[in-house]
Amino acid sequence: MGEPQYLSYPQLSLAQSVFTIASPYASSQSKQTSLTALQDGIRENKMAPLYAYLAHPQTGKINASGESGSAAMSPTLSRQSTSGQQSSNTAAGTPSPEHMLRRTSSINTPSIVGVLGGKKDTSVDLPWDEKLYEELKAENEKELAAIQKEEDDAVERSGETEIQNARGKRAEYYAQIGDKDKALEEFEKLIEKTAILGSKIDIVLAIIRIGLFFDDKLLVKKNIDRAGLLVESGGDWDRRNRLKAYQGLHLLTIRAHNLAAPLLLDSLSTFTSTELCPYSSLVVYATLAGAVSLPRRDFKSKVVDAPEIRAVFGSDAETDRLSALAGSASAGPGEGDEHAADTEMSEATTTPKPTAVNLTTLAQGSADAEAQALAEPVIDFKPLASMIQSLYSGTYSTFFTSLASVEQHFLTTDRFLYEHRTWYVREMRLRAYAQLLASYKVVSLESMARSFGVSVEWLDRDLAPFIASERLACRIDRVKGVVETRRSGEKSKQYGDVVRQGDQLITKLQKYGQVVRLRGSER
Repeated sequence: MGEPQYLSYPQLSLAQSVFTIASPYASSQSKQTSLTALQDGIRENKMAPLYAYLAHPQTGKINASGESGSAAMSPTLSRQSTSGQQSSNTAAGTPSPEHMLRRTSSINTPSIVGVLGGKKDTSVDLPWDEKLYEELKAENEKELAAIQKEEDDAVERSGETEIQNARGKRAEYYAQIGDKDKALEEFEKLIEKTAILGSKIDIVLAIIRIGLFFDDKLLVKKNIDRAGLLVESGGDWDRRNRLKAYQGLHLLTIRAHNLAAPLLLDSLSTFTSTELCPYSSLVVYATLAGAVSLPRRDFKSKVVDAPEIRAVFGSDAETDRLSALAGSASAGPGEGDEHAADTEMSEATTTPKPTAVNLTTLAQGSADAEAQALAEPVIDFKPLASMIQSLYSGTYSTFFTSLASVEQHFLTTDRFLYEHRTWYVREMRLRAYAQLLASYKVVSLESMARSFGVSVEWLDRDLAPFIASERLACRIDRVKGVVETRRSGEKSKQYGDVVRQGDQLITKLQKYGQVVRLRGSER
């Protein structure tokens, strides 16, 4: 089907820079670094529409006078496309994608800083320069005129392929400069005139990235379903794997971690979607999703002992980290592998253990895997590695400390994770409580609090909502100072299911009997 197209734009790293500038949790240094990266990106890519969208004195999204988290859009970005999608879905009689996205509040305000919920920090803003804006706008008009001339020449002298190439350049250029509405319009026109299946999939994936850039979850949901249908109709291996990463990331943003985990974990060994996120970020997303959603046995095999994850988490030295990200056969021992060397020597005659392999070398333009690894962001994975190891091993005081570090260094700093950070921390605490209580029938509050490194009063307050909502099968006896678990065996569960289903069957039979009697009396 040919090489993938339209992978360069939009650059999602710029959206992350915007988030960091507006985030109330980011440090001053990271804000300044992100501001510099954003300004360089705007100048390099001549992004006049995005510049106006972010920095306009009246409507700039990340400035003090602009609007944040509201429905008002800048002149270069409106919700027209989103409302059009909703009305078309309703007219067709199909369920609106909004019903699938009820777990996220930012669905109501598609905006590049919508996940902040209006709580933006304006200590660092993007200065508005009218002269710069006019220069960028003039450059945009000049480039678009050149593309139009190329298309006109193709219509007169060349074939349909050259015409489509010119149209593709226009659509991609609008994506490059950050004009959402125009980019979507041109990509839709392009897909209507495209007959090649692989090109259609590439166009839809580009639309998904535009939705991710501007945090338009309805647009992303609609086009992921659209891409799925195209891939099922005959997509090649590479595009299938790319879509898997797109689906996993989208599910993560709408708090469907149980659905995202299998897709993200499967993508670790076949990841090629470097236009979506760095491989380091994929490792973080997959680990977080798996830690909160997988059963203990799967958590052990697919996260704690996963060779792709251990290759990255276990790489303390910079050279080992680069080797892991570049797909080197040896990326250093993982955590807990102190005797790896001795084991290899003693098992020289047995089947060798599989090594961690990262297939990012399959990505577009990745002939030099080492250079691609050097482009990866430097991330301190120690809090995340400590969190999953301590949870599995039952070292709960370390787990709570690591969970706090994960919230600080990962959940609050990533635009895809930020919105659900509170929910994630709460679910991880619940998982740890359930894991500890599963080993006891009765445990003292003091002993349990000591295990987690917290006070008895704090633990009592934290357990109460989980018990009240029946998410923990236990009760607290403050007089005795203990937590008593209520175990429902498999037979008890089966008995309860039989009783409940029997009641439902009796109700249906009674209704059926009433209908039969009514019809009999009519005769």
